[in-house]
Amino acid sequence: MPEMSSLVAFALIAFGMVLTPGPNMIYIISRSISQGSSAGLISLGGVALGFVFYMLCAAFGITAIVIAVPYAYDALRFGGAIYLLYLAWQAVRPGGRSPFQVRDLPKDGPRKLFTMGFLTNLLNPKIAVMYLSLLPQFINPDHGSVLAQSLMLGSIQIVTSVSVNAMIAVTAGSIATFLAGRPVWLVVQRWLMGTVLAALAIRMVTEARR
Repeated sequence: MPEMSSLVAFALIAFGMVLTPGPNMIYIISRSISQGSSAGLISLGGVALGFVFYMLCAAFGITAIVIAVPYAYDALRFGGAIYLLYLAWQAVRPGGRSPFQVRDLPKDGPRKLFTMGFLTNLLNPKIAVMYLSLLPQFINPDHGSVLAQSLMLGSIQIVTSVSVNAMIAVTAGSIATFLAGRPVWLVVQRWLMGTVLAALAIRMVTEARR
């Protein structure tokens, strides 16, 4: 098993990464605001399943095939970029609203919420790259099974991500209430969100593979 110092260092890195806004966080917030924290938590379950998928792929070496085959990587990369651009357009389009703005939306069932959360995470190839590039730095073959170490480190990342995002899902309503009484902040937040999403999409498309 990895040394305790390595586990703590990895947990801190995972914590820093989950605090960085991304498609997963945005989707969870939007669902929590539009349909309640329970819907956000169900969506988070789908996101967590996406993490499990990538963790197992990395642990068993399957992800290496995706990274080695340009077309497979590019398909995921462009798919994720298109989805980000769609979210950006939804934020800034005429009549668009902030994801933090309380509104009435068609209620999606638990199955669809869970599935969309899973797809949101699955269409981000950076998750696969993160597992391939980050996990090996904390694995020492002299400390036992490489597979067991990979699964342990991946589990730490998943628990950290789920814990932080669960708190975000529960408190999203409070943030929405704060913004509801400040119309100017709603407009600023909406355009800021759209700009960030578009920038992430452009970066995902133009950034060279590693």
